[in-house]
Amino acid sequence: MYVAFDQLPPEARVWIYQASRPLSGPEIVGVMPSLARFAEEWTSHGRTLLASAEFLHQQFLVIGLDEQVAGASGCSIDASVRFVAQLEQHLGVELLEKSRLAFLQAGTVQLLKRGELKAAVAAGTIGPDTFYFDNTLATKGELDTCWPRPASQTWLVRYFGQEEKNGQLT
Repeated sequence: MYVAFDQLPPEARVWIYQASRPLSGPEIVGVMPSLARFAEEWTSHGRTLLASAEFLHQQFLVIGLDEQVAGASGCSIDASVRFVAQLEQHLGVELLEKSRLAFLQAGTVQLLKRGELKAAVAAGTIGPDTFYFDNTLATKGELDTCWPRPASQTWLVRYFGQEEKNGQLT
């Protein structure tokens, strides 16, 4: 069953798929019916799922699921990945490819290949206060409060000469 994305509870599970380029407004408007239809028809072992999907920052497809109603099964997750692959073909973008990191710089999402990260840090292009989109977040609550967040507050902390011990920077 489809629910508006902002109506999902903070503990709802999320999957974040990063597009290889920003999507235009007309592209996003054009796929909104498909996103709603997917969420409406998404099931797990015949049980209806309370789900939503939307694009954020014109670059990220986020699928959300209220697991208090019904949890996702392996088959239902496979179905969502097939749906994302169909969107890739329809939009002509990569959504399942994971080798790029996304940063928010001057209000714009900037993509960087993983292999370019050390050089970008050394050049000062990426710093500890640069906002990073950590697409491994698990819940809508984290998405709402920690996405994006300064790179020094993510797994990228090790690139800035700081160490994290027991959740605290030293």
